[in-house]
Order: sequence, then C-alpha cells, then structure tokens
Amino acid sequence: MAKSHPANLKPATALAHPNIAFIKYWGNRDDALRLPLTGSISMNLSGLETITTVVPDRRLKADRLTLGGVSQTGAAFERVSRFLDQVRRLANSVVFARVTSANNFPAGAGIASSASAFAALALAASKAYALDLPEASLSSLARLGSGSASRSIPDGFVEWKPGETHAESYAWSIAPPEHWELVDLIVILDQTHKITGSSDGHKLAHTSPLNAERIAAVPGRLDVCRQAILQCDFQALAEVTEADSEHMHAVMRTSTPSLIYQTKLTLDILAQIKSWRDQGCAVCATVDAGPNVHVIAEKKDGQKALSRLRQIEGVLDVLVSAPSPGARLI
Repeated sequence: MAKSHPANLKPATALAHPNIAFIKYWGNRDDALRLPLTGSISMNLSGLETITTVVPDRRLKADRLTLGGVSQTGAAFERVSRFLDQVRRLANSVVFARVTSANNFPAGAGIASSASAFAALALAASKAYALDLPEASLSSLARLGSGSASRSIPDGFVEWKPGETHAESYAWSIAPPEHWELVDLIVILDQTHKITGSSDGHKLAHTSPLNAERIAAVPGRLDVCRQAILQCDFQALAEVTEADSEHMHAVMRTSTPSLIYQTKLTLDILAQIKSWRDQGCAVCATVDAGPNVHVIAEKKDGQKALSRLRQIEGVLDVLVSAPSPGARLI
C-alpha cells in the first residue's frame, strides 16, 4: 500500500452517487469491518450527488466536519473522524483535516445517503493524503464507513462480494452505465431522518427467525439478477428485485425490536406497481431502509410511470435518476 509524504498533503474534492440495491445488503458477519452476510447487486444513481472536500491542515488539533453548511459534533462527527483515522493509518500521517460535504437529495431517508457520503469521502481523503489506491482497495476502504458505500465506488451496475477478510470484501462493475437504459423513479413519501439508521438495523438482522432463510436464498438471487442485467431481461430483474426487497423487509419486521420502515402508502404504491406491470408496463419496485419507493422502469415506460406516480395523493416528489458512473475526483 502506498504511503504518503507530509509534503504531498493537499485539498481534494470528490463526487459520488447513492445506489439502489436490486439484491439487498442487510446484516453483517463483522460489524467493525462491515463484512456483509451476503453479496449484493446495485445500480449507481445519476443526478443524486454528494460532493465532499477534504483539506489536511497541520494547524488543526482535531478534525472538523461541516455537512450541508452546518458544523457537526456528536455521532456524525465521530463516525467521519474514525474513518479518517483509517486513512491516516494507511498514509502514515497524523495530520487532521477539515471535511466539507453536501448532498443534493434528502439524507437519512432511505436513499443511500451514507453510501454516496462515504464513497466521496474515501476518494477525496485518499487523494488528499496522497494515497494511490486501486479501485478494489478504495471500495474496501469506503465499506469501513458505510457498507453500501463500497458499491458507489465502481461504475454503473455493481456487485459487492462479502469476502472473508477486509481486503476480500469489495465491489466491482458488472456492466457500465450505458449498458441498459433504465430509470429509477424515487418516490419521496417522507424526507425526515429515520429513527433507526441502517447501521443500527444491520445489528438486528440475526434476531429474525427469517434471516437464515434469506441468507440461504441470496446466492441464487444474485445469479438471476446478474444474468438479468447482462441480458437486459426486465421481467427477470423485476421478479428477483421485488422478491428480495420483500424478503429483507420481512426480516426487518420480525427482528427484535421490530423495524417497520414501510408505511401504508409505501404498500399501496408497491401494489400499484405490480398491477401496472401486469398491464404490460415495464416497471418494478424496491424499498431500502425507509418508506420511500424506488420504481425501476425501462426508459420507454419511464415517462408514463412518472406521470402516474406524481398523481398519487401523499407523494411529496419523484426524483428521476438513471445508471451513473461511480465516484470520481472533481
């Protein structure tokens, strides 16, 4: 691993996107390293961005963090500072840094804001501390901040393998963004920060009596999903994506304590999406750890689905996204 020289420290800015998982990540084998119980497959989302700047500064006595223009202390600050400690160890540095980060989409509402946040931080910090990391190592590094962040490093359609060690657990691109013209219509039902964050939720997966069954089913679903993407087979993608989402939420609901992220409106929209597909519209739906619904559609049916979704009472907004590149310096 490359080591930095103090003279090489310099400001760096990176941009990363959140991702939507077709095959979900829920639960860890190792919480400290965020080694997942299963593999997962996702798509990076264009138009939704986290931009993060890291400025190493020898004058600082501690790290500083500003999110969305607001100086941070407490849990958010501590999580970022611990992550920077990992970067400093790799770089053989003791220099603290100022971190400034902002999203153009709601954070903490089940739209994978931590994924884009730590992917952008991993890339910006590694550059600022003069580390030259290959993509796999950068993905592993991002995973230490947020498991899903590992998937926001590579381009387009991405698979993350669980691995047995830190170095073995990383994500890679299985198809570039232009491979398949899909759209993700992100139906915003609630923009408030969820009560139980994903990091805490992962720790409860083992308490569900359904968790072992889900773990056993995921390898087969990964195979189906991977082939569906490579072959641009929407029906196969729709069926496996919805099945995995429903199974994950069943694990959540049967955990102790129970985690119920979906609302009545969430469930109503999921039912409507299945009805639209039965009528010949190429749409499917998946829900992360929050109430908001990701409606995946082929581009030819995206506008029709968007119009219908915006007419549903209770829908606050619909964000439109498409497959995107991974994290990059700007």
